[in-house]
Amino acid sequence: MSHSKFMTAAQAANLINDNDTVGLMGGGGGLMEATCLFEAVQARFLDTQTPRNLTVVHALGIGDKKTKGMNCFAHEGLVKKVIGGHWVWSPTLQQLALDEKIEAYILPGGVSSQLLREIGAGRPGLFTHVGLGTVCDPRLGGGRMNASARDDLAEVVQMDGHEYLRYKPFPVHVALVRASAADEDGNISFEHEVANVDAQSLALAARNSGGKVIVQVKERLPNGALKAREVRIPSAWVDAIVVDPAQKSSYDIAFDAALSGELTGEARYLSEAADHEVEKAAAHVAFSERQAVARRAALELFNTGKARPVVNYGVGVPDAVAKLIAARGEQHRIYQTIEHGTYGGTLMDGVLFGYARNATAMLDAATQFDFYAGGGLDVAFLGFGEFDAQGNVNVSKLGGLTVGPGGFIDIAQNARKVVFCGTMAAKGVKLLTGDGQIRVLQQGAIKKLLSRVDQITFSGVEALKRGQTVLFLTERASFRLTDQGIELFEIAPGIDLQRDVLDQMNFVPLITQNLVVMPSDLFTATSTAS
Repeated sequence: MSHSKFMTAAQAANLINDNDTVGLMGGGGGLMEATCLFEAVQARFLDTQTPRNLTVVHALGIGDKKTKGMNCFAHEGLVKKVIGGHWVWSPTLQQLALDEKIEAYILPGGVSSQLLREIGAGRPGLFTHVGLGTVCDPRLGGGRMNASARDDLAEVVQMDGHEYLRYKPFPVHVALVRASAADEDGNISFEHEVANVDAQSLALAARNSGGKVIVQVKERLPNGALKAREVRIPSAWVDAIVVDPAQKSSYDIAFDAALSGELTGEARYLSEAADHEVEKAAAHVAFSERQAVARRAALELFNTGKARPVVNYGVGVPDAVAKLIAARGEQHRIYQTIEHGTYGGTLMDGVLFGYARNATAMLDAATQFDFYAGGGLDVAFLGFGEFDAQGNVNVSKLGGLTVGPGGFIDIAQNARKVVFCGTMAAKGVKLLTGDGQIRVLQQGAIKKLLSRVDQITFSGVEALKRGQTVLFLTERASFRLTDQGIELFEIAPGIDLQRDVLDQMNFVPLITQNLVVMPSDLFTATSTAS
């Protein structure tokens, strides 16, 4: 009889050796996070000071900005190197990078998922255009986020007269994977999870690197309990299984069948109806400049040339665009996607970004990013930390802290139309709106429209080469990227062009001859635009 793969979390943590490369998966809020395993690794280190000097790789943000997720690995000595897609869920890890206590790197979220798949397939890395002209391009930093980071994660190659990046492969010694259930033989199901993300790619990379695949599940099932099509990771790939009966869909939600996409028939209809009522109620919260920007951005959704465009929403103000479309009951007019691999449904926001209630499809993240990279995305609504005169956008390093792009680079670089949404300034801004106008009562201390961004997460030059339509929408003015630079083409009612716009920029934009004023409905609290 074969030895059982089931063991305790502490026993699984003991399988990790010093200097191992450990692949993690998950999303903010606890999405597909192997919390029990993370905590076991942390407990072992705090008790024994081993394992040490790990290299940790993850594609998307993992944690709660306090103690969970990547915060479990934010100990000097435990980790020597982090290659992370998104860092904001672990302020302690960000500080270790700032203090040069670890080597800090970033990779685009999609690139990370796809690279794991290439590693698992034994291919010579990931060849892609994604990342060209950005901080991930070796000519612009190569994803290195502090002085301690010296490795080259990618190189520029020429093929058929075109430039590409080759992201270099590396062995994955341990994969910490989260799933729903395992049968006695070790076959793994994702049935009750809220997404697939890169679980399969991560397991494949570790398995074929000669490493260990450790899976945390909620349920242990008898052999024969899983249908063949329900198995997403076969037993042949799995080395160890830890059952955590307390495993939740999120940090705060034990389980919700609407989030795992399992509702059908009448139950689904009632759930979707309830979701719509919630969205309509949310549309009547206190009006702010955020809603005004969302209303303006929504005008760009249905003039893409597609009867039913494929759409992606980022975090921040784009959340409000998604909620606006849902409140209007217009979700049927678009194909809504999330980089985690989900289609359709009602998007969650805040710490639950990446979750969707009553999704219509759930793909693996690597496949979703393949779809994006190949040009399948018609329009993306994304936030910006800052942008400059060349149309470059920075979201990956702000205030000296490593933020990371998540799926931003993969999405922004490949959408046919990109609508960046945000406010013109930060820190201390006071605005008054809701009566059909917007007035600036106090200017912000931090300008976000700069002559040159600190780091390029989106390249205006590359966007022009690709023929993308690129807009920058703020509460005061709207800009677009042209061959000659950034052009101002629209201002908000009540805004003084010189004082509230031009004086708040560190560069002088082009100004269209036909400068127009945005519709006052966008700035009316009771507007039908909501």
